[in-house]
Amino acid sequence: MEEKFVLGITGGVGSGKSTVLDVLKNQYGARIIQADQVARELMEPGGTSYQAVLTAFGESILQPDGSIDRGRLAEIIFASEEKRAYLNQLTHPLVRQEVRRRIQEAKEELIVYEAALPREAGFSEICREIWYVHTPREIRIQRLMASRGYSRMKCEQIMDSQIGEEAFRKMAHKVVENGESLEETEKQLQILLQSGILGRTGVEEG
Repeated sequence: MEEKFVLGITGGVGSGKSTVLDVLKNQYGARIIQADQVARELMEPGGTSYQAVLTAFGESILQPDGSIDRGRLAEIIFASEEKRAYLNQLTHPLVRQEVRRRIQEAKEELIVYEAALPREAGFSEICREIWYVHTPREIRIQRLMASRGYSRMKCEQIMDSQIGEEAFRKMAHKVVENGESLEETEKQLQILLQSGILGRTGVEEG
């Protein structure tokens, strides 16, 4: 078997990364690994991040069943840049370690690693190629208002707190424009894969 290809997928909130991931999984058999999902799992009781976070922030963040109240933790860290940085310092290395473990265990030849914070997720060390999922700002706002019930102000606040389009484009090898139809996105992905990854692995379209 040829070497597995780790593809990094990134983009801002509301850009439709989940749509791209679904296509890569369902049509190309990719193994999907999401940084946020890994982080959540590691923060569950028994997970490698659980005790470190509990020690750092105290039992006030616990729910009655002993699990971490993520809403309460979010309130704490978003009220303090210092505490948010400290949480990231605790958890990000553990997430990267677990992602590498899952990549090694994966049977698929195409591995897709998704994260909204590619630098913190270790994209440059883990991924052979990085794709930026781009969607115009207004479409992202409309998507978030419809799917999550956010106000326009909340959408803009979240988007402004993330890294900007220029930074995403600078680190990406390729860009997926995801502001049109699903069919258009599927065509782009097919072209990008056939011009690059599919030629270097045994991955075939499903």
